Amino acid sequence: MYLEISNPMDYHVALYIRLSKEDETEGPSQSVTNQKSLLNEFVQQHRLSVYDTYVDDGWSGTSFDRPDFQRMIEDIEAKKVNMVITKDLSRLGRDYIMTGHYMERYFPEKRVRYISLLDGIDTGVESTANDITPFRAIMNDMYAKDISKKIKSVKRDKQRKGQFIGGKPMYGYKMHPTEKNKIVIDEEVAPVVRRIFAMALDGMSCRKIATTLNEEGVPTPATYCGWNMGRKGPYAGLWSSERISEMLQNETYLGNMVQGRTVKISYKSKKCLKQDRENWVVVENTHEPLIDKETFQKVRMLVNSRKHTRSRTYDFLLKGLIFCHECGYPMAVLNRPPVSGEDRLFFVCRTYQRFTKAGVCSCHSIKEQVVTEAVLAKVREVCEAYLDPNKLQPIAADAVEKARKAENHEAEIQSIQNKIDSLTANLDKMYMDRLTGLLAEADFERIYQRVKMDRTSLEEKLKELESQKESPVSTEDRARELVQQFLDSAYTSRELLVSLIERVELTENKQIIIKFRFRELEAIS
Repeated sequence: MYLEISNPMDYHVALYIRLSKEDETEGPSQSVTNQKSLLNEFVQQHRLSVYDTYVDDGWSGTSFDRPDFQRMIEDIEAKKVNMVITKDLSRLGRDYIMTGHYMERYFPEKRVRYISLLDGIDTGVESTANDITPFRAIMNDMYAKDISKKIKSVKRDKQRKGQFIGGKPMYGYKMHPTEKNKIVIDEEVAPVVRRIFAMALDGMSCRKIATTLNEEGVPTPATYCGWNMGRKGPYAGLWSSERISEMLQNETYLGNMVQGRTVKISYKSKKCLKQDRENWVVVENTHEPLIDKETFQKVRMLVNSRKHTRSRTYDFLLKGLIFCHECGYPMAVLNRPPVSGEDRLFFVCRTYQRFTKAGVCSCHSIKEQVVTEAVLAKVREVCEAYLDPNKLQPIAADAVEKARKAENHEAEIQSIQNKIDSLTANLDKMYMDRLTGLLAEADFERIYQRVKMDRTSLEEKLKELESQKESPVSTEDRARELVQQFLDSAYTSRELLVSLIERVELTENKQIIIKFRFRELEAIS
C-alpha cells in the first residue's frame, strides 16, 4: 500500500480530509481523527514535509465547492503545494467526472502528485492501481447516487405524512420545542402575519403593505431569522411586494403543510427548479392555523384579481391585457385629467417608469381610449367573419316564437291590476288613519310617497302590456332587434375579449399588436 518516495524533500504536502453525513454510515473508521492519524503516520514514515492540512467536515463529496478544498486549490495555484494525499479516492470526491478531471488533467498540468493510501493510487509512478482509478471513481459516484435516492425517498415519505423537513419554518411559525418535524405558531411575529392579511383584506396592494412595514421598521423574515442573505444595496433587508404576495397565497397559514415546491436538479447540483403546483406535497390540518379559511380565500381572490396590472383606482375594458412590445412587461395606467376634470387614462411602460434614469425602454405613452377603440374594431372585423347575422336570424326568431307562446298577457295584466287596486285601497286606509290621528303626519307623507311610486310604476307596466296586446311586434322584427343587440354588445364584452385575446402589445411608435389565442383568428387579422 505504501509506495517508496525517493525524493521526499522535493514535495510540499497537502493532507486533505473530508467527512459528510452519508460517510458516517460506513462506520467510525471514516472520522476526521482517524483520517488525520493515518495521513500523519504516512508522512512521518516517508519523511515528507506537510505544508498544511485541509479539512472539510460535513461536506458532500458530490460537490467540489468546499471551503478547504478550494483553499487547497488556491495554494496549488500559488505553487505552495505539489503533493496531495487522501485516505482514499472517495475523500477527494464522489463525482466521477470531476474526480477524473482533477486526477487526469488538473493535477498533472499543475505538476501535483496525488496519492490515495487505501486504494494504492500514486500518480507519481506507473501502476495497475492507477489504471483502474476511473472505475473506482464511478463506484464512488454510484454510492453517492444510491445514498441520494435513499435520502430523497425518506424525505418524500416524511412530506407525505405532513412532517416538516425544511431548515426554517414559514414566517409566523417556529419548530416545536419537543416534537421533531412539527411546527407551532411563533407568537412573537404571528401578529405581523395577521396584520398583513388584514391590510390585504382592506384592499391594500402588496406594494403598499410592504411600504407600510418598511416605514414602521418591521424586521423582514430573513432579518428575524438571522439569515445573512449576502445582498448589499439600498433594498437589502426590506419587505418587497413579491414577499407579501407569496405569504398571502401560502396555505401554510391555513394549517396545511406545503412542501416540495422546488426540486434539486440532481444529487450533484445545488440548483433547484420550481415545481408546478400539482406536484407540491400538501397535507391538510397538520398544525394550528394562523388565518381562517374565509379570510384566506377572500385575500387570494383579491391578489389574483390584480394580476398583470397594479391599478386598483381605474377600471377599463382591456385591464390586464396590455403589455410593452419592447420589454414584455405589463403597461402601467396613469390618469391625466384635462381642465374639465374627467378621467383620461394613458398607458405608459412600467419599466421606463421604474428605471427612467437608466434609460431602460421608453415611455410608450398612448391614450387608453385609442387602444380600446382600435382593439374593438379589430375584434369586430375578426368576429364578423364568423358571425353571419342572416344565420343568427332563424335562431332568434325561434326563440322569440317560443317566448311568445309562453307569454300570458291576460293573466299578467289581471295580476298587475289587482296589485294596483290593493295599493289604492292601502292609500285610502292610510288617509283615514291620518284623519283620525292614528298615523302621524310625517309617517303618512313618507309611506304615501313610497306607495304612490310603486303604484305609478305598475300603471306604466300595465299600459305597456296593453299596447303590446293591441299592436304586437312581429316575430321577424323582434328577432332582428335581438340579433342586433347581441352583435352590438358582444364586441364590448370583457368575457369575450379575454377569451379571444391573449395579450395586446404596444410598440414604441404606438403600433398596436393583437395576439389572439387561436391561430385561425391570427390569420384573419
